[in-house]
Amino acid sequence: MNHWQLKEAVRCIKGGGIIAYPTEAVWGLGCDPYNRQAVQRLLDLKRRPEHKGLILVAADEAQIAPLLAPLSRKQRQCLSETWPGPNTWLLPDPQGLIPHWVKGCHSQVAVRISAHPLVQALCRAYGGPLISTSANRSTSDPARSKLKVSAYFGSSLDFILPGELGGSDKPSVIRNIIDMKTIRA
Repeated sequence: MNHWQLKEAVRCIKGGGIIAYPTEAVWGLGCDPYNRQAVQRLLDLKRRPEHKGLILVAADEAQIAPLLAPLSRKQRQCLSETWPGPNTWLLPDPQGLIPHWVKGCHSQVAVRISAHPLVQALCRAYGGPLISTSANRSTSDPARSKLKVSAYFGSSLDFILPGELGGSDKPSVIRNIIDMKTIRA
């Protein structure tokens, strides 16, 4: 990835586009979480129902600070011990900061602070968290190569940010910060 490619990815996102990019384990699709049309287009591409919800990915805790504010000291410590990394946490959103089209039918929002340098650079250049969902149709295996992303989506994407996957073998673990239960191992 070079500077121009990063700027082009951000330009696409800010213009309501959908991009593909490598993450820790699989290729992801991303867009502006506050742009309902972009999120709906992404859901349509994946053939994923809105009620399931989507994950937000951020570069650091500062980008999601309002979601962390209501948490207890112990909960924040738990997050700090697992971030950045392949750990997604379901966080409460009592102030309704995150749109329902991101949370789906859930009262909580799924959030991950990525350890992948490209994802961190993308979120920093964009200036906030992005949607991060695996690059695949709902019934297919997640893409593990740029070629597979192209095979799944062809010219339906606005930009593919080149790069390498991180070292993880499987998608992030998902846990609930309220009861510490694991949703996806």
